[in-house]
Amino acid sequence: MKTQPPKIFVDTLGCSKNLVDSEVFIAQAKANEFIITENLKHADILVVNTCGFIEDAKQESINHILHGVELKEKGKLKKVIVTGCLSERYRSDLEKEIPDVDRYFGTNELAAMLSELGGSFKHDLIGERAVSTPAHYAYLKISEGCDNPCSFCAIPLMRGGHKTKPIEEVLIEANLLRQKGVKELILIAQDLTYYGLDVYGERKLAELLMRLSDVGFEWIRLLYAYPAKFPTEILKVMRERENICKYLDMPVQHISDEVLKSMRRGISKRRTLELIDTIRNEVPGIRLRTTLILGYPNETEKEFEEVLEFVGQTKFDRLGCFAYSHEEQTTAFDLADTVPPKEKQRRVQQVMALQEKISQEKNHKRIGETFNVLIDRIETGTAFGRTEFDAPEVDNEVIITGAAKGFDVKSLKAGNFYPAKITDAEAFDLFGEIQIPLAPPLMKGVGGIPNAMAL
Repeated sequence: MKTQPPKIFVDTLGCSKNLVDSEVFIAQAKANEFIITENLKHADILVVNTCGFIEDAKQESINHILHGVELKEKGKLKKVIVTGCLSERYRSDLEKEIPDVDRYFGTNELAAMLSELGGSFKHDLIGERAVSTPAHYAYLKISEGCDNPCSFCAIPLMRGGHKTKPIEEVLIEANLLRQKGVKELILIAQDLTYYGLDVYGERKLAELLMRLSDVGFEWIRLLYAYPAKFPTEILKVMRERENICKYLDMPVQHISDEVLKSMRRGISKRRTLELIDTIRNEVPGIRLRTTLILGYPNETEKEFEEVLEFVGQTKFDRLGCFAYSHEEQTTAFDLADTVPPKEKQRRVQQVMALQEKISQEKNHKRIGETFNVLIDRIETGTAFGRTEFDAPEVDNEVIITGAAKGFDVKSLKAGNFYPAKITDAEAFDLFGEIQIPLAPPLMKGVGGIPNAMAL
């Protein structure tokens, strides 16, 4: 008798890079005729893809593992498999503390994990993934790991050094995504700007962008650029290629020279400010997102005030903050974690309050403008979309509440582009109505689209 194939629920935690890993696993699992279920109640095997970046993420991952073990003890699961960053970093500790997990795997053990489940790695599936995002956008990981020596970061411990995915492999995966109907391609890596240096002896992100631009995506978005040794040649490509979004996520982490030096960021305050000016001058209208870490060891009140001044003067379009997490085995772990947790949170809240005012001001300037909006979802008669200046889940949404005469909002379709006039704004959301007919500036659309409504 043929063995019943396992029913697997994949629980993905952490960042979009983890999501891509889960999508690759699911494609391989399906090729092995395993059954993937979206309901844990219907599964007999739980795969937890963990995050181990900071303390909160680690605790969330542990909670999910313990929940799986509890279900197994009650007879509701046959197996619990753990993979991902937490498992890579703390496998021996986890095996001792939570021994009821059937197997722990690291971040690069897909073949072994499939074998544990009774399958095998299918080499002919290179580039294949089971995309789990909405069908119109997908993440594309162009490299793995990181060679940067940041003192606070444990990523190299979990993901290893930087490994460029060769251009031809990236293009194969991109073409497969395009064939599946993906319109927005979101490039991700721990450091996009290092791309190519280890394989080709030079940074190749500009060339990769040009090659990807020719594939035919309506939008191509860049996340996680590293400011030190930034390859400014990509700015010309961003400026000239219409389907590359005028958007860049570039975490600066801090601005004080003393803190940047201790963080081992490889860049000074002066050079950071110069780079931001260069980016904005070379790509007019670009929206910049950044991330800051506050409460770093020995961060003084003066250095925090320097951050506040920097945020107020630079006026990033999008900004996120993390309270510093003291991570063992990182360089910064040898420093005293001197800033109390409550003070870290106070600093985070103060910066985010300032950013809220900046965002409110910038968004109100958008009222009256018309943008090409990609609809992500429709809920109870309201559509939620984004402009090219916003990444999914972390940035502004355009909330469509109405339409010009002659068009019904109910006829909108998720995954399509529509011209929307901004009618109101809040700090982190825009409100708009669909414009019919297309406004003249939008007849071409982003990425050379001849008619946005035709999508």
